[in-house]
Amino acid sequence: MPTTVDPSTFTMVDFDSAEIAALADELARKVGLGDDVQIVIEVDETTPLGRTELVSLDPVHIRTESGAFENPKRIRQFSEDAATDVLGRYLLRAADRRRDGFGDVPPDSELTVPQRTAWEVSAVGRLARLGYPVRRQRWLYAFRNRYGFTDTADDAFEQLWHGDDLSWAEIDRLSETTAATNPGPLQR
Repeated sequence: MPTTVDPSTFTMVDFDSAEIAALADELARKVGLGDDVQIVIEVDETTPLGRTELVSLDPVHIRTESGAFENPKRIRQFSEDAATDVLGRYLLRAADRRRDGFGDVPPDSELTVPQRTAWEVSAVGRLARLGYPVRRQRWLYAFRNRYGFTDTADDAFEQLWHGDDLSWAEIDRLSETTAATNPGPLQR
């Protein structure tokens, strides 16, 4: 699986492009991207922020700010757990978009915050089942903030967290029906 990381040598953060590429290769294999899928990871090391986006599917191109891969207790230092979380979610998003039957997903820029949150919960649940360390409570709290602190929201979270091979229609339906039961203002 040919993964390239740009830049190939980091000067502002203590990251190793070969380590990032190896992690991406491992994750891509485990999430079901084919061995022939080219992956490009572009890291903006000039900002400590953590914005990440899936730029394209062919090649799978992930653009991120270096803060997304940083150890929060040691600035400018690489965190394998943080990188696994980010790369895992975005590689799963790419794998979902590439698989037959997933459905007609809007571009990332058109996803609502609740839709994005539901999809991310689905992805992180799958990462957990693959054996990667995840912070389940963090994602449950984020989900509740979007959909309300209700039994309905908790049930939807469990369906997303434990669901394998959910289609976009199923994720979107769970998002929409759960949002409709939110007693408070929905964050879009």
